[in-house]
Amino acid sequence: MKLLQFSHGDSSSQPGLLTRAGVVSLSDRINGIHSLLDVISAWDECKESLGQIGDDEADFQLDEVRVDCPVPPTVKTLCIGLNYRDHALESGMEIPSEPVVFNKLPGALCSHESVVELPSCSEQVDYEAEMVIVIGRRAHGVTEETAEEHIFGYACGHDVSARDWQIGRPGGQWLLGKSFPGFAPLGPFVVPRSSVADANNLSISLRLNGKVLQNSSTRQLIFNPVQLVAYLSQCMVLEPGDVIFTGTPPGVGMARNPKVFLQPGDVAEVEVEGLGVLRNTFALATASQDSKATT
Repeated sequence: MKLLQFSHGDSSSQPGLLTRAGVVSLSDRINGIHSLLDVISAWDECKESLGQIGDDEADFQLDEVRVDCPVPPTVKTLCIGLNYRDHALESGMEIPSEPVVFNKLPGALCSHESVVELPSCSEQVDYEAEMVIVIGRRAHGVTEETAEEHIFGYACGHDVSARDWQIGRPGGQWLLGKSFPGFAPLGPFVVPRSSVADANNLSISLRLNGKVLQNSSTRQLIFNPVQLVAYLSQCMVLEPGDVIFTGTPPGVGMARNPKVFLQPGDVAEVEVEGLGVLRNTFALATASQDSKATT
């Protein structure tokens, strides 16, 4: 099952279900549901209605709609650094004993097929394919034994990173290097955890202009989704719709010889097994709207 947030023509953004035939509008099928966040928050009530939608039903073809960001910009965007064993080794870093946590500020989230503008103040914008956890139930102080109950599902994410701001300046400003507008593409779908065979064993890759530059598996995760939700919930309240970028595998541009950084016109595709393909194009920021992403 793949869920999405979409727009058609001049209509407002709405939640949908992807079927074999196309996209079904859930606002038309379930009373009181106006967004994918509504579906996530009322999942116990919605899933029975979703189960009655046939795979041959469709209100629109997928190529007729614009796929929007699946969660609103007000949710928390949390990220985990150095969470793949093979990436930690690539970076010359020790395996962390606890999750390395940072966040992206509001405005970083954007959608599948968004054009992400490369800020003029950075010359080292890097790519990072990630699997993303989407929270489904409020979580505070939960244990690893119960944490999975608070995970709604999973999505593809791209942790775009300005390395010269993240680690190349005094102080190591991860927050600044990670929070430029559009630096957190997410989507195109959210897949409920019941439809994911094993989140700890999914292939994950990134293609840049068609060339595979990252290729690994979530088997390499140091801290798995259940461990991350339990850990984060000790110090904050996780709410429905909050997202956790779980880390990136090896092959990032900064670690290559020669280094590879994103350039205007580049097309990056993040693919996580069973979750879809997240595609974004990168463009030079305009003088009047520097660092603004089109969503």
